[in-house]
Amino acid sequence: MSHLYKPDAGIFQNFVFQSFYMKTTIERKKTTRNISVYDVIIAGAGPVGLFLACELALAKCSVLILEKVEDPHSPLKQLPFGMRGLSAPTIEALYRRGLLKELEVPKRIKDPHSIAVKGSHRQAGHFAGIPFHDGNIDTTQWKYRLPSSTDTHLLSEMEELEAVLTRRAEALGVVIKRGFAITDFHQTMDEVSIRSGDQSFKSKWLVGCDGSRSIVRKTGSFEFAGTEPEFTGYSTQVDIADPEKLRPGRNITPTGMYLQSQPGYLMIQEFDGGAYHNSGKAVTLEHLQKVLRRISNTDVTISALHIATTWTDRARQATTYRNGRVFLAGDAAHIHAPLGGQGLNLGLGDAMNLGWKLAAAIKNKAPEGLLDSYYTERHPIGVQVLDWSRAQVSIMKPDLQARAMQAIIRDLMNTRDGATYFAGRVWGIFTQYNLGGNHPLVGQSVPNFEFEDGTKIGGLMQDGQGILLDFDNNASLKTLATEYGDRIKYISGSVKNRLAISVALIRPDGIIAWASDNTADYDELQKAASRWFVYH
Repeated sequence: MSHLYKPDAGIFQNFVFQSFYMKTTIERKKTTRNISVYDVIIAGAGPVGLFLACELALAKCSVLILEKVEDPHSPLKQLPFGMRGLSAPTIEALYRRGLLKELEVPKRIKDPHSIAVKGSHRQAGHFAGIPFHDGNIDTTQWKYRLPSSTDTHLLSEMEELEAVLTRRAEALGVVIKRGFAITDFHQTMDEVSIRSGDQSFKSKWLVGCDGSRSIVRKTGSFEFAGTEPEFTGYSTQVDIADPEKLRPGRNITPTGMYLQSQPGYLMIQEFDGGAYHNSGKAVTLEHLQKVLRRISNTDVTISALHIATTWTDRARQATTYRNGRVFLAGDAAHIHAPLGGQGLNLGLGDAMNLGWKLAAAIKNKAPEGLLDSYYTERHPIGVQVLDWSRAQVSIMKPDLQARAMQAIIRDLMNTRDGATYFAGRVWGIFTQYNLGGNHPLVGQSVPNFEFEDGTKIGGLMQDGQGILLDFDNNASLKTLATEYGDRIKYISGSVKNRLAISVALIRPDGIIAWASDNTADYDELQKAASRWFVYH
């Protein structure tokens, strides 16, 4: 309508324009006044954003998810591309919220690398492509894992996991808008105003779960520090004219690595410094064939290319996870190579940690410093995972130094202690927060204690409340729990194996905040409770 500004446009045209402008302005003001203010708006409807939304909605918070992609379905989320390894903390989190049983059994595969060779142990995982085997793992070294514990590792299809979380989120009242990409936001002391194209939304808090290229992170001016890539990775579905020329499984070669998980499904790593991925070029059949021949050192022929995507081992992490009323979680907060499948688990751990804390703040039930503990607890875990990824890349390089380290790591992984250590790291068994305290269980996930009637503690956590677990039926502890209202529920009873513990205070995310093997020191327990929960 710029022509209406011309001098010769005529008085009538100018009047029409002014009338239209005034009407539009009035309607926009009306729309602005009628905008609902959500407790939380989440950018991104991937597993991290959906799980966080479930945690918030479980605590009766109003949640809106804005997802830029209209169609949630993608072949990259389906088997085999969408196959993701779930580690012990993730499996426990899903179990504690009653979600694990909703995953389809055929897609909950216990063995992620399931080629069993006669006369040998089954591969249970890998580090930089070097396998460790289940028969070498000494689970007795993990003294707090009980027979009633959930699995240490499972595989699930990404699309199925998202579907389960979407159903739960919508059942809890979460609003999901697809095809809405956040384009800008502005925060004040009290709220965040968010733009998606020509539409506006408001919330008390904004959480960016919008992936490695997060608009929330970029718009919020979060520093994203780290290291640049060593390779370009390719995930592809192809037809191969002569598949016998490629070895099955993972193959580290003098020029890179290729993995053939199923006929026609290939993952390739070429150590080009991430050049091809960063070029933004599409993957053509001709280019992929050149790369595959170079990496495999064969004259293999690709006859058809169906799907191809690239990725790198760039490893970066936000230096803070919060800026005022804006948080980051998942790939928006940290990125690394998908080696060992720890990215999804890291992000879901962020969601489990942040959810109950942000909900407490929204309900004015958060002790001082509770929201800050999200960063102090999760950032070090992210550092560990990024370093784990970098370490794998360093010994996958096609040079003599890396091959020398591969040989040493292989020897270590073939020992009982070595396999147990690597399994513990890959499966998240060693994940622990530094919460202080003298008991070794403080900061760890609560063991899945089984009561005499068959009830398990994990099954009693679906409401997202804190728990005071008392094995000695101490009346004073029950009184203490009631003083915190609905923040802490008291549970007592006899269990099949109490691991010498008398009492434990469990946070809503399943982390033990305080524990004692003896009669509880009331003052110590109350001090611990007030650190995580507001007194009634």
